[in-house]
Amino acid sequence: MHPILFVLALAGVLIANPMIWKYRKNKYFNGEEFQGLRAQIAAVVAEHNEVVNYVAEIRGQGAFELGASSTGQYAHLANFENTSNWNYQRDRNVAEYAPHVHNASLQVVRNASMDPIKYLMKYFEIKANQETLVDAQRVAEDISRLEEAVANVQRREAEIVRMIDPPAFILQRYADEFWSLVGVRLSPITVPYPKYKFQYVSAGGNSGQTVNIDLNTPTLDALSETLVQKIRWAKSAAGQRALMTARLRGWIKDRDRHTCQNPACGVSVTVEPNLLLEVDHIVPVSKGGLSEPDNLQTLCWRCNRTKGARMPA
Repeated sequence: MHPILFVLALAGVLIANPMIWKYRKNKYFNGEEFQGLRAQIAAVVAEHNEVVNYVAEIRGQGAFELGASSTGQYAHLANFENTSNWNYQRDRNVAEYAPHVHNASLQVVRNASMDPIKYLMKYFEIKANQETLVDAQRVAEDISRLEEAVANVQRREAEIVRMIDPPAFILQRYADEFWSLVGVRLSPITVPYPKYKFQYVSAGGNSGQTVNIDLNTPTLDALSETLVQKIRWAKSAAGQRALMTARLRGWIKDRDRHTCQNPACGVSVTVEPNLLLEVDHIVPVSKGGLSEPDNLQTLCWRCNRTKGARMPA
């Protein structure tokens, strides 16, 4: 064998050898550089883990359901069987029955793709009344808070990786051990967007079309604005909370220079680039507060969690 080919083959064997990778991993984790960096970022890791716990609180306490379709609600009481003796391929499209699935005509499915809010309200029993508006806003607020908190955790984890800057093979092969040794508690939580589906399946099952609608922040903002227009209760508590859109939240944070407005705190993204900020009603909506700029303030997640629905002192 040619010497160069021999060297390349030997290198390939060594690289593929798990003992080599384990040796390199142990050398890195036990090295002074890694141990020193781990000690330096202990406070950053502790802050990250607190936010992870906060994410779990939002997920556990939040409401993430709104509306349901009545089609097929009793389908579980019957057994379906295809007794035809020909062309079994026609079963490849089968209707699905679930609270968030509406089986409809092809025209309804196509219309839903053009006007999702209208058809979502019509076929998933989302009625234009104050109770629905309250429910929609509760879901919108919980999803918005969870979206921002999950994104914040992800930014913090990226920052920790940047600060330690481990060799690529560590994250590729030993990511779990890396995070464990650093002390980071990874969050498995994602945003549980309510998902709604309009579904058409032809009689023979040969064709089918679906329209999927996720109740994410833009969709919920549009739904809330539509509800307010329909019920015309902009002066009610529900109507005022409905005016809280992602656009308004962003404007309030910009106005407050992304700084916590609690005088006893005052932390800002200038000091903590990965700071999790939330928009709070100074006088809570439940106590008559309005979603107007003068009644809205930016708080860090700690101060907002502590304040809750209490009136200002």
